Amino acid sequence: MTQESADSLKQFEQRPCFHTFSSGHAYLFITLVLNACTSLRGAERTLLLISTFLNINYTTPSWYSGRIWLLRLGYYKLTRPKEKADDWIWIVDHSIQWGKEKCLAILGIRQSKLPAAETIVCHEDVEPLALFPVTKSNGDVVYRQLEETISKTGVPKQIISDHGTDVKSGIERFCQKFTDTVFVYDITHKAATVLKRELSTDDRWNEFTGLATSTGKKVQQTQLAAIAPPNQRSKARYMNVEPLIKWGLDKLCLLDNPDEFSCLECTKEYITDKLGWLADFRSDLEEWKELIHIVKEAETFIKFQGLYRDCHIDLMELPTFRVKTLRAKGIKKELLDFVEQESKKAGKDDRLLGTSEVIESVFGKMKRLEHDQAKSGFTVFILSLAAMVSETTTEVVHKALETISTNKIHEWFKKNIGTSVQAKRVQVNILIKKQEQKQNSEIVF
Repeated sequence: MTQESADSLKQFEQRPCFHTFSSGHAYLFITLVLNACTSLRGAERTLLLISTFLNINYTTPSWYSGRIWLLRLGYYKLTRPKEKADDWIWIVDHSIQWGKEKCLAILGIRQSKLPAAETIVCHEDVEPLALFPVTKSNGDVVYRQLEETISKTGVPKQIISDHGTDVKSGIERFCQKFTDTVFVYDITHKAATVLKRELSTDDRWNEFTGLATSTGKKVQQTQLAAIAPPNQRSKARYMNVEPLIKWGLDKLCLLDNPDEFSCLECTKEYITDKLGWLADFRSDLEEWKELIHIVKEAETFIKFQGLYRDCHIDLMELPTFRVKTLRAKGIKKELLDFVEQESKKAGKDDRLLGTSEVIESVFGKMKRLEHDQAKSGFTVFILSLAAMVSETTTEVVHKALETISTNKIHEWFKKNIGTSVQAKRVQVNILIKKQEQKQNSEIVF
């Protein structure tokens, strides 16, 4: 047996105080959920299958135990002491679910620990600093939440976020008081704003999306189901227009060469009947493709290189950052002006974070884990968001299980969440049942 194998087995021998399962079991369960996209019940079944297949005689942890482990890990990461320094970067955004609640999440990374250029910030790179579930949010509320977070890291060097009204107002007020902190607008949201302005008022674009939607409904249960257009998202739709434009250009190829696609098992006339309208948008699609290209080039550059003095010059000189149409040239200039303005916030030898994409990714992962539970509003499961970020090792899991009790989780829930939408739904159903029983008892036969 190699030393590495021996060390791996030791993980399953190390058992936290007052726990039935080892740190290795808890780490394996949590890794299945966070890294392998497995549901809680799926992780339970996976461990059971593994033990059965390998003929290992041990009790499999239940999904509920795994859920508690995940919450303990999140609480531990959220509340453990953070290193105080003057180079913290805060990544701030709101997560919204059913109900009137919002949750302000603040992730952090030291500027000195930013990944090297050409590398993006990942979940493991950031530290959970704060989670603030509230029923009402405005600029004053966000300002107080930011001020409270200072006790954990000290005053940050940079805050990056989108321009949501309450978040923007709160951050600007914070920067007015703490003048050494700079507020950077996320490049991804800026790019989406530019596209929204260009496309939302474009009659041709609105006509194209309308026809694409109707075409999807017409072909979804026909021979052409394989070439149906992608679904258009109702939220953040201008951050996801590229797939629809690519679909249009790809299907023009099919329309121009229908005989080459015999696998569709339908006639040329049938294809033309369903997709013939695309030919009228050929020049529009090429123009929109160029708009998307120039926006994506600016996004990619800032994501991988960050913001530094005069970085707009390096962006402008990229061979791929070139356009032909007048409309694309206008967007190119606007993006260059934006990057130049934001880069002035960096010090002489500084490199600032230019995108808050990592927090958007964490929100997406959180919603995948919750599935339909998101319709119950915020629950204590919001703590799992903190478990998703920073490095997770067997040692970290062991310490979390030893130091964080289930009572601490319940206390945090009562203080920060209160009565969830699901709990209110249960209460309403109980009252309805009581009323029905009362009415039935009053019926005279």
